[in-house]
Amino acid sequence: MAKNRRVRAAREPVTAEVTGGRAELRPDRDRPRGWTLLIDGAPQSFVDLDDPAYLDFSYQRRLGHIADLAAPPGKPLRVLHLGGGALTLARYVAATRPRSTQQVVEIDAPLVQFVREQLPLDSGARIKVRGGDARAGLAKVPDGWADLIIADVFSGARTPAHLTSTEFVTEAARALAPGGWYAANLADGPPLAFVRAQIATVGAVFGELCLTAAPPVLRGKRFGNAVLLAADGPLPVAELTRRAATDPETGRVEHGRALRDFAGGAAPVTDATAVASPAPPPGTFDR
Repeated sequence: MAKNRRVRAAREPVTAEVTGGRAELRPDRDRPRGWTLLIDGAPQSFVDLDDPAYLDFSYQRRLGHIADLAAPPGKPLRVLHLGGGALTLARYVAATRPRSTQQVVEIDAPLVQFVREQLPLDSGARIKVRGGDARAGLAKVPDGWADLIIADVFSGARTPAHLTSTEFVTEAARALAPGGWYAANLADGPPLAFVRAQIATVGAVFGELCLTAAPPVLRGKRFGNAVLLAADGPLPVAELTRRAATDPETGRVEHGRALRDFAGGAAPVTDATAVASPAPPPGTFDR
């Protein structure tokens, strides 16, 4: 209870030096216990301790839709989160699917400590946070354990190269249960070469793909996030399309022939050819 009282009382920004840079928790003006996590000024995630089912960032809403559709409503899931941040998606699944079992792999141990001190997890949440590199943590997951894997890993504002290859995606597929889903948050800007290469890379491992993003991002008009979902069986494309269209930031879903055309013949990425995702252009996060 002492931690909760401290969070309620602290309505000024809270900062700490973490491995990835300077972490800041910035209070929300409209939500009494809402906080935005920033790393070196780049917004990472948002948490409302009073309403963990509330997702503020557009890409997290899209990942929330995926978690909603991964199984019948309320059914517990086994979820592996590669990348922790403020544990927003893990909190969301715990709130919307009680009794779910979740693992989070986060390399930045000081960040995890900062977040857990300032934004405590619900005592009943079955969330286990492991320190370490996402790919190394993934390798320790038993075959077929996860119903859903969410890859949302950034070093600064870039996804490390070793988390973008067919070898990495193959390892994710190994850890998925039959019928499981793999979802990745991708950040890119014009000419979207990174996203196109990731479509080819994930498509080399999984039989079904769809991509969700805001239309200006898909048209290569601005830097932003795109969520790639993959499985070996059918995906709920129609329902994802409906949900994306009604989000506060309207999204579009590409699938099938349209997605193949969008990829434009990009080649899959291997460990030998992988590069980190592009850095955001200056001013991307200015408000």
